Amino acid sequence: MSARVLMDGIAFGESPRWHDGRLWFSDWGAHQVVAVDDDGRHEVVATVESFPMCIDFLPDGRLLVVDSAQRRLLRREPDGSMVAHADLGEFSEHPWNDIVVTAGGDAYVNGIGFDFPAGEFAPGLVVRVTPDGRVDHVAGGLAFPNGMAVTADGATLIVAESYANRLTAFPIEDDGTLGERRVWADTPGDHPDGICVDADGAVWYADVGHQHCVRVREGGDVLATVDFGRGAFACALSRGPDPRLYVVGQDFTDPPSPEPTGRLVAYPAPAPGAGRP
Repeated sequence: MSARVLMDGIAFGESPRWHDGRLWFSDWGAHQVVAVDDDGRHEVVATVESFPMCIDFLPDGRLLVVDSAQRRLLRREPDGSMVAHADLGEFSEHPWNDIVVTAGGDAYVNGIGFDFPAGEFAPGLVVRVTPDGRVDHVAGGLAFPNGMAVTADGATLIVAESYANRLTAFPIEDDGTLGERRVWADTPGDHPDGICVDADGAVWYADVGHQHCVRVREGGDVLATVDFGRGAFACALSRGPDPRLYVVGQDFTDPPSPEPTGRLVAYPAPAPGAGRP
């Protein structure tokens, strides 16, 4: 299978996730969560007036959306209504960013720690949100935490530190807290953004400035590179047979383009995503 463009005209694509046989992503510019099948048919499944607004899914399939504008986590109920799942405001008033959910239903959400891009840099953090909506601070001192993923065994949280040019790993303890951090891989010259883990234990990371996605193993060995041709903001993997790497991004210019330049592309991948098919 060659690379295929599944969708064009995206305002600001981010946070792709594979779920229930389709690729879901957030269009931050249009304030929409969109689901796309492999024929390019797509539908808007939620609207949230927020920027950022990353997504993931609870084990029962309900969608979680980071409503950064209101500093809260929202949950989409089976009838399509959006309800409050957790309040994040106590822990940071700065933008909230990515989210990843474990098989047990704990959600890890990170905040960048300062007002990007105009604000003065300050370290970011990670909180844990339990299935019943309790929020606990579990990590700090991160240099612009961006994409996050959990390994297939559920034992490790990996965080892209964009300003530190590295992927950082935390052991997930039995009680959901995070243990001592370690460098999972340095990414010299690259600023990793969205990430995903494959079934072989490698990580794909997107890099906006270099307009590519890179597959690395723990320790930093580069296994593959996919050129995207515009700013690559995030990536996700399908699960099951015929694995595909989905990359979403757009031109990132100052001033921004007056027309939407966002695109979602599917590439053949050497291994499927870690997790349930």
